[in-house]
Amino acid sequence: MAVTLQRTLGVVLLKSPKSILLLGPRQVGKSTLIQSLKPDLEIQLAQESVFLEFSHNPSELENQIQAIKPKTIFIDEIQRLPSLLNTIQAIVDKNKKLKFYLTGSSARKLKQGKANLLPGRIFSYELGPLVSAELGYEMNVNQAMETGTLPEIYFSKDRAFQEKLLRTYSATYLKEEIQMEALVRNLEGFSRFIHVAAASSGKFLDYSKIAKQAKISRQNTPSFFEILEDTMIARKISPFLETKDVDIVKHPRYFFFDTGVLNGLLGNFIASEDRKGMLFEHLFVNQVYHSAKAKDLDIEIYGFRTRGGLEIDFLVRVKQELWAIEVKCSSTISSSDLNGLQSFKKYYKKPYYKMVVVPKGVAKEIDGVQILPLQKALQSMGL
Repeated sequence: MAVTLQRTLGVVLLKSPKSILLLGPRQVGKSTLIQSLKPDLEIQLAQESVFLEFSHNPSELENQIQAIKPKTIFIDEIQRLPSLLNTIQAIVDKNKKLKFYLTGSSARKLKQGKANLLPGRIFSYELGPLVSAELGYEMNVNQAMETGTLPEIYFSKDRAFQEKLLRTYSATYLKEEIQMEALVRNLEGFSRFIHVAAASSGKFLDYSKIAKQAKISRQNTPSFFEILEDTMIARKISPFLETKDVDIVKHPRYFFFDTGVLNGLLGNFIASEDRKGMLFEHLFVNQVYHSAKAKDLDIEIYGFRTRGGLEIDFLVRVKQELWAIEVKCSSTISSSDLNGLQSFKKYYKKPYYKMVVVPKGVAKEIDGVQILPLQKALQSMGL
């Protein structure tokens, strides 16, 4: 039985005075969200017959609008036909009361097609998997670490179904996103790369090592990571460079957008003791990022590591406030776990919040540092 869930971003989209471009990875619920807003006209470019009709007849959209006279129009998978944006611009300029809802899963395809992104006429938003706020801050953290928070998977009670769908996600992504949209010429090389990238997710990058393991050229490796970013499969965490008098490790880290998808690529859905730390870090990054995007808040997430050995897991800036955060899976936190957070003030002279995030438990404070379970931490950050 399908679960009816109100997505936080839906209220934002409904109130938007402009037309909307909604981007997000596959299976996060973009189409379901827009359909819940009850658009008058729906065009599914993912359907080949519809795609071909619009490709061959540049006037098809105008003809349908003339016949139906809608006030709101939903066009799904707009990246399949970027040239349609020129027609949309002309239509919006003639009738400013018309509101378009456009969805897509590849910013790269739009960029490569030199798409007209309707400056001044359209607002862009991003939708990710389910976030804690949408679940009443009662998200099952262990389940989320193992099978993620894609809506269909999270609400399924069938573990075999969850794992099967997640195992096939990468194959679907490679076929529908990479091959169909011709984002790379070497699909076999990219297929090897994505599995190696998954094994390196969350680690400081060594492009040469990844290229060797995936049997691709060193020159192709950065561009393959860019494809993961542009298709929203992975997110780059850059080093924090606003400090003074310290030698920073400047290697980036990448985090896959959903722990379930990551586990599907790795072929392991168990949050065992040796994997919990890695999975909880991923869950934290994704929940913070997607929670901010669900509320249409600007967010920046950085890493911090010095060549002298000082490290802070994440520096998060949201609502103009900076949070220095350690992410720990341990149930016991001691003063020694706070050294990085406490020492950061030597290199960053502005005010910042200090917090340790753990999977569950009660809130406490040690040496002026808040120790909060994940969902309480999100609430304290306004997410």
